[in-house]
Order: sequence, then structure tokens, then C-alpha cells
Amino acid sequence: MRTLRNMRRLSRFVVFGLVAAAIATELSKPEEERTWNGRVFGFVPYDFRPPTWERIRDAYWNPDSDVLFSDRVFGVGWAVNLYKAKSLLEDLFEQMMGAREAMPIGMGSRSRSGSE
Repeated sequence: MRTLRNMRRLSRFVVFGLVAAAIATELSKPEEERTWNGRVFGFVPYDFRPPTWERIRDAYWNPDSDVLFSDRVFGVGWAVNLYKAKSLLEDLFEQMMGAREAMPIGMGSRSRSGSE
């Protein structure tokens, strides 16, 4: 229990540090050069611009992208491309369970026994 609590504290510390570093990066630029999006330490993406529906869709449901993790729409870190996650889970399911053949569904009338 104590280890879990320490991990939460550490993760909060890292997140707050990344947010502070992202804001400091933008504030260190001249005002006309501030874009409020980029990467902290050249690795962790950040974006503090107001989100748009197009950016939300591209981050969280993008069939045209091959990446599982995309840049977040707002904040620091990554978003999960749910379309790619769905595709990966479907592929994993097929590998584990084998390809399923479609089961025929008979919608015809039932024959009654003894009515002939």
C-alpha cells in the first residue's frame, strides 16, 4: 500500500514538473514566438492551445494514423488513438482465438413433426 502511494506521489511530481517545464519553455520565448505547443526536453509533447473538434478526433480516433500514442489535444503527454487500439485488439483476438467463420442463421420456417 505504501509503495502504491509513493508511486502516485512520484507520478504527480513528474507531471507537475513537465507542466512547469512546458510553461517555462513558452515563457522563455519572446511573446510573438510563443506557440503554446511543442515538446518538453525534445520528447514529451505539450499543447496549451484551446482544443478543436478536429484535433480531438485526430488524437483519439484516427484511422489514417498507424501510431497508437499521439500528442494530447490539451496538456502534457500522449493520447491513445482508440481506432488503432481497437485494430490491435482485434488482431490479437484473432491470433489467440483463430479466425472465426460466420455462423449461418436459419430464418426459414420450422417443420412441424407429425403434420405431414
